[in-house]
Amino acid sequence: MNRPDDGAGWVPGHPWVPGNRWDLVAGVEPVPPRVSVIVTHYDQPEELARTLAALRRQDHPRDLLEIVVADDGSPIAPVVPDDVLLVRQEDRGFRAAAARNLGAAAATGDVLCFLDADTAPEPGYVRALSRLPALLPEAVTVGRRRHADLAGVAPDAPLAEVGPARELPEPDWLRDAYARSGDLLHADDRSYRFVISAVLACSRALFDEVGGFDEGFTSYGGEDWEWAHRAWQAGAVLAHVPAAVAWHDGPDWAGRSSEDRAREGNRQTLRLADAIPLDGSRGRAVMPAVPDLVVHLTGDPSPAAAFLCVDAVLAAFPRATVVLDAEPSPPLAADPRVLVAADPRLRRAADGLPDARVVLRLDRAVAIDGADELAARLSALGQGSEGGFELRAADGAPVGAATSRRARRRATRWGTDAGFTTGTLTASGVHVLREEPHLEAWVGGWGGVDRWT
Repeated sequence: MNRPDDGAGWVPGHPWVPGNRWDLVAGVEPVPPRVSVIVTHYDQPEELARTLAALRRQDHPRDLLEIVVADDGSPIAPVVPDDVLLVRQEDRGFRAAAARNLGAAAATGDVLCFLDADTAPEPGYVRALSRLPALLPEAVTVGRRRHADLAGVAPDAPLAEVGPARELPEPDWLRDAYARSGDLLHADDRSYRFVISAVLACSRALFDEVGGFDEGFTSYGGEDWEWAHRAWQAGAVLAHVPAAVAWHDGPDWAGRSSEDRAREGNRQTLRLADAIPLDGSRGRAVMPAVPDLVVHLTGDPSPAAAFLCVDAVLAAFPRATVVLDAEPSPPLAADPRVLVAADPRLRRAADGLPDARVVLRLDRAVAIDGADELAARLSALGQGSEGGFELRAADGAPVGAATSRRARRRATRWGTDAGFTTGTLTASGVHVLREEPHLEAWVGGWGGVDRWT
């Protein structure tokens, strides 16, 4: 995907970078932050002992390291050292999301690191993974989860030496994704799939703002992807930190048959299709519960102009939601994709705007005769440096503006638009409508744009 240039760089001391440009702070070391490591556990005493021993060997300052074990209702309460905080919830089945939230609620650090009990870190793990969140509160970092057969290995064995000798294959899809994306430097709306909660870190501030893991996930997998998608849409900066290595005891999907894997994968896909309205996540034609694109036609155009504009928008973007300031004519009112601005069903963000990945505001009724150019630009918003653009019709007349949720959330957070650039698009397929366009020609498919403009 071609994206606009990232423009301005990082200003020392500023807590943001343009777009996803975490590389602009390469080599910059923060004051060591207070880090809380939240270890999610269920009935794995040997693995937990190994992970706690590995955390004691971290090269992060010990007085700035808090360890919280979040137990998901193990039959026997885990035994932890006196300086490790243990929080527990009752056993109501698989509730890793709720356990992580419980651990986060008890934590006091400025940076939260999440680990699973069977994933033991090398000594530099916490320092490497917490660096970016300490510099950039919007950063979400994911470490490198390597796999090894650690059965019988003493809890205090040096993992950097033992792990490679017993290494098992890493998932190819994950390794290849990090390589293709430059360790997520070139992240996009679908990069949430490469954020793994077993080796995850973020700032306390971002976690609180985004909200915790969705506790509706009560089977293996998916809750980390849903959370990562929410964080990205809130303006998060995604980064893979290969130097932050933690060793998972056993292979990926250990102990699961191919049928179980398919069942779990399908359950996860169905759950995410309802939560993430993106191509590649949602169904190919099913309308998502939350719109990806909202087109807001402002003012009070004539019924004919409003009808043609909305019809053209939905022909170009069939799964968009259109919001009108004025009451729609009967043909439009019958379409569930058309809402009035005052409709209480309209999901809104804190700034009062419709809450969608992209909001396209139209200040004039327009016809869209060829949407490829506009669609490509809308699709790219918020994924590179461009967070919005002013829209002009083919004749250069200003007709509105598009903004991404990522840019809106960052502007609200920092009180500045510095996190993204704003461009201009003169769209050859967009035409301003006359007050009374020739509707018969439009619906009948005869005549050219001169019948409407």
